[in-house]
Amino acid sequence: MKTRRSDRLIDMTRYLLERPHTLISLTYFADRYESAKSSISEDLSIIKRTFKFRGIGILETIPGAAGGARFIPSISEEEVRKFISDMTHEMSEQDRLLPGGYVYLSDLLGRPDVLRKVGRVIARQYIDKKVDAVMTVATKGVPIAQSVSSYLNVPFVIVRRDSKITEGSTVSVNYVSGSSERIEKMELSKRSLKRGSHVLVVDDFMKGGGTVNGMKSMIEEFESELVGITVFAEGAFEGHRMVDEYTSLLRVDKVNTLDKTIHVSAGNYLEKVYSKD
Repeated sequence: MKTRRSDRLIDMTRYLLERPHTLISLTYFADRYESAKSSISEDLSIIKRTFKFRGIGILETIPGAAGGARFIPSISEEEVRKFISDMTHEMSEQDRLLPGGYVYLSDLLGRPDVLRKVGRVIARQYIDKKVDAVMTVATKGVPIAQSVSSYLNVPFVIVRRDSKITEGSTVSVNYVSGSSERIEKMELSKRSLKRGSHVLVVDDFMKGGGTVNGMKSMIEEFESELVGITVFAEGAFEGHRMVDEYTSLLRVDKVNTLDKTIHVSAGNYLEKVYSKD
């Protein structure tokens, strides 16, 4: 059935948003709405302009018989700065401090609105990089990896510290915990990651960098390439951190267990991403 332009624009926008990094042909849209390709091209121009103006992302239009449109999610610098500022305030609340000086993050990383923003912000950094998979370690990094992978439209894989029968045969590596300096083990199913993949590592919190360094070793075991490392928050660490190249959205600068105060500031994300633009 032929569709009115207003209805067509709404449905096309929804269709593109649900399929990031996927080329959709003009022929498909023309058949879907029983409309001429010239009309579809005009619709895509409207969507492209709106996406750019609102900071939603980039709509690539590819000419030719095999052409079409591809939506690449992004986020404006203004929106990123506001999100990071909001998170620094929320993470600085006194009731977040747990015994032992740990910072409680589970409520933030359980909120859909926060996870959507985290996914968009991290995916923005790798907008022009080839990523085949997103890797994290169980369990708190899982929602972050899932959100990032949805915006990059690639699978996410979960490294575990103990093997599961349902995982089948696994590859295991030993690594040194950055904070306790103990030898730990992590495992990944052989079916989870293809050899030669380009892998993005994400996690919720990094202190000494031992766990992230372990995931780097795991990627090497699969003869794959590390694209980058991004964490939601990093903690202040005295001594040699096991990872040098990484990006953090937030930084926990100081924790005072006596008066139960936490000082949180922006991580190096803004400097790493927008200083290049």
